[in-house]
Amino acid sequence: MKKNTLARSAREAASPLATGMAPGLSRIEPLDPIIHERMRLGIVSALAVNPSLTFNELKSILKMSDGNLSVHARKLEEAGYLVSKKYFVGRVPRTEFRLTDKGRRVLERYLGHMEALIRSVRKGG
Repeated sequence: MKKNTLARSAREAASPLATGMAPGLSRIEPLDPIIHERMRLGIVSALAVNPSLTFNELKSILKMSDGNLSVHARKLEEAGYLVSKKYFVGRVPRTEFRLTDKGRRVLERYLGHMEALIRSVRKGG
């Protein structure tokens, strides 16, 4: 058997979960790569159940470093999923984050996708 034929056979034999698509999910959009990342999903989830959180509150809840939180929050903000507000309390700078309507819609779509995936896997197993 040729190398290309072997590779194609392996792809065809791969499980639906390994290929990222379970039976019955062919019409569902791919997972949003922005919030599918574990730490960004944590940020969005924490903000979904709180009207707003400060940088330090998020850092504490998610056990993240300053740099890690900054990078992930910036990515979410660039996507329009959250907004940040910078201000001072006395002489201490504060950053507060809030989930946008777009961020809330994206999270709902993501959760729906994951629920459909879970249902599909349970039916198949």
